[in-house]
Amino acid sequence: MPLYEHVFISRQDLSNAQAEGLIEHFSTVLKDNGGKVIDTEYWGVKTMAYKINKNRKGHYAFLRTDAPSAAVLEMERLMRLHDDVMRVLTIKVDAHSEGPSVQMQKRDDRERGDRDGGMGFGGERRERPSFGDRPERSGDRPERSGDRPSFPRR
Repeated sequence: MPLYEHVFISRQDLSNAQAEGLIEHFSTVLKDNGGKVIDTEYWGVKTMAYKINKNRKGHYAFLRTDAPSAAVLEMERLMRLHDDVMRVLTIKVDAHSEGPSVQMQKRDDRERGDRDGGMGFGGERRERPSFGDRPERSGDRPERSGDRPSFPRR
C-alpha cells in the first residue's frame, strides 16, 4: 500500500484533549477503511503565518500512514467537512523516516536546554558555506547615490 504523511490544523479554542481526540477519530476512519496508522504526533498550538477563519493560532497534528488511496480520500473528505479542522495537507512519500519528525526534534532540543537550536540536518554542526576565493569586484553592484531616479510625469 502507498505511504502517506498528513498534517492538519485544528481550531485554537479546542483543548489539548479535544485536539488529540481528533487525531484518534481520523486514525479510526483510516483503520475502518483498510489503512494502517504507523505513527501519530501532536505538535501543540503554534502561531500561523496568516489568519485562517479568524484564527491566528492552531493545534497541529501529524500522521504517518500506510493506506489505500480510497481510505485517504475518505479521511480527507471527513476532515474538510469537520468544523474544527481548518487545513489539511497530505503528501505521498516513498518511505517513512525513522524516529520523530523534525518538529518534535526541535522540541526535544529546547527541552534539553540547547541554546543554539540543536544540530544541523545531518546531526553534526556545520560551518557557514564558503563561496570559494572569489574576490569582491567593484562592478558587482551599482553604487547608490543620493539622487532619486526621475520618472516621467503624465
